Amino acid sequence: MRRLAIEPRADWKAEAARLGGDFLSEGGDSFWTEDACYAFTLQEIEEAIEAPTQELLSMCYAAVEHVVGRPDLLRKLAIPESVWDYLRRSWQRQDRDLYGRFDLRFDGTAPAKLYEFNADTPTSLFEAAVFQWHWLEQGIEHGRLPHGADQFNSIHDRLIEAFAGFGFGKAPLHVACVRDNAEDRGTVDYLAECARQAGVSTEFIFIEEIGVTADGRFTDLADRAILNLFKLYPWEWMVSEAFGRHLPGDRTRFIEPVWKMVLSNKGLLPILWEMFPGHPNLLPAFFEGDPRAQALAGNHVRKPLHGREGGNIEIVRRGPATGGLGTDDLRREGPYGGEGYVVQSLCELPDFDGNRPVIGSWVVAGQACGMGIREERAAITSNGARFVPHVILD
Repeated sequence: MRRLAIEPRADWKAEAARLGGDFLSEGGDSFWTEDACYAFTLQEIEEAIEAPTQELLSMCYAAVEHVVGRPDLLRKLAIPESVWDYLRRSWQRQDRDLYGRFDLRFDGTAPAKLYEFNADTPTSLFEAAVFQWHWLEQGIEHGRLPHGADQFNSIHDRLIEAFAGFGFGKAPLHVACVRDNAEDRGTVDYLAECARQAGVSTEFIFIEEIGVTADGRFTDLADRAILNLFKLYPWEWMVSEAFGRHLPGDRTRFIEPVWKMVLSNKGLLPILWEMFPGHPNLLPAFFEGDPRAQALAGNHVRKPLHGREGGNIEIVRRGPATGGLGTDDLRREGPYGGEGYVVQSLCELPDFDGNRPVIGSWVVAGQACGMGIREERAAITSNGARFVPHVILD
């Protein structure tokens, strides 16, 4: 694994807009960089990223099976009791899931370590599936990359195959996100395009526009029943909304399914550690307050059960900050944490000349199929991180 300087395309912003990714340079800020790339060997990809990702996914499915019948664990995950039966039914009938992103620590030497699983509403999808592939093709075409260069990336094709396998029939797939979030809108627009390429008709609607009939059916602005809904909106928010009481009626098919509440929760981390203690791709993790967590005291990361983009994460060290980092670099403010925290053993991001990359390893329909890399100079990856493309060079 190496970080290489490379000549960027002068027109990459225009290319991004042409392909539907104008949000990558929204408001003058750039969420994409191509003046560098990360290079891997094929062996690194296959043995250190792809295979562990597939194994982690199997372990996560085992964790859902373990949790759904355990009220004590559902309470620890702060999942409301009102949706326990709903969640259990969804898992037992094997409601299909679409995609997810494992955030991994990898430096090219030690085994990859799981930081968290973005199982419900992962973004940076367009960058990983489309735009970094476009960068690779143009890089080879214009001589910036050697012929034979490759990429761990079949995400786009896998998404189309997955949508084709959902069996929607003639009913449309509604796709939804919140207003005034360009990245979320770009993500759902891209997924809708994948669905259409699979022969599925789609309808867009903002989450705020979804209505509820007197008998608890969800409807769109034309008062049509929403039978299938992809929502880029967290399940923990949905079940706490006023319309959340209508969710257990099972009248709408949701993507992601409600059982993803188990996997999108940072409480998954201590559950996995208890089920698979000492696994080489896991870090020791415990629910805060567990006496066993004392073993990590002073050298750990505190994470809220529900949280996004680094919000309310705090790094606790025994010694002073290193690598030019100050105390303020070791915590991020945010609106999360009311439901509780977990603590995870500290395993810091690798440092490539001050750049700290996190591997986003993607799974679609149960299959590891690609990766994207985000980096920044801070110790905690946030929504300010920039996406950096990767290449396989042997």
